Amino acid sequence: MVNRCAWVSEEEIYKAYHDHEWGVPVRDDQKLFEMLILEGAQAGLSWITILKRRENYREAFDQFNVQKVAAYGEDKIQELLMNEGIIRNKLKVRGTVKNAKAFLKIQEEFGSFSTYIWAFTDHRPILNTWQSIKEVPAETELSKKISKALKKRGFTFVGPVILYSFMQAVGIVNDHTTDCFRHPNAMEKAEQDVD
Repeated sequence: MVNRCAWVSEEEIYKAYHDHEWGVPVRDDQKLFEMLILEGAQAGLSWITILKRRENYREAFDQFNVQKVAAYGEDKIQELLMNEGIIRNKLKVRGTVKNAKAFLKIQEEFGSFSTYIWAFTDHRPILNTWQSIKEVPAETELSKKISKALKKRGFTFVGPVILYSFMQAVGIVNDHTTDCFRHPNAMEKAEQDVD
């Protein structure tokens, strides 16, 4: 039996997300934008709620093409607010457009959002060694710092807790617990056992 982080349910979609995406470093701007928006959409809800609607979000928001989302006008916003496949929260939908515009400004200034966001960790993932899910923080000093920086640049739905979830999701932080088969130490041990 595969040992996973304690937060993973038995649902296949959740297991696949944990096994193949969560904690894996993402450097692609489109994927970073997608995860930033989905983590913001999660605010006040469970991640599985968003995960089950992910394809609907991709369809509704033009596959998270940041240029297209930044150009959404009022008609498109109203259309999105009628879309039952996504979370129809006015602040979150409008926040997505606002975030797209702020994202584009960062791309202009730094060449890519990836360059900007990864600079906070010197372009290297932070590998934690939590033994239990109880040890994993909801936010950190770094997530507070990045949250503050993004808010200054016009982003919304990027509080320190949302930001930390985003950092975990895109592998800026690797928070797989040490007993999880996806923790690098466990993977290294498994490889040695095979040898």
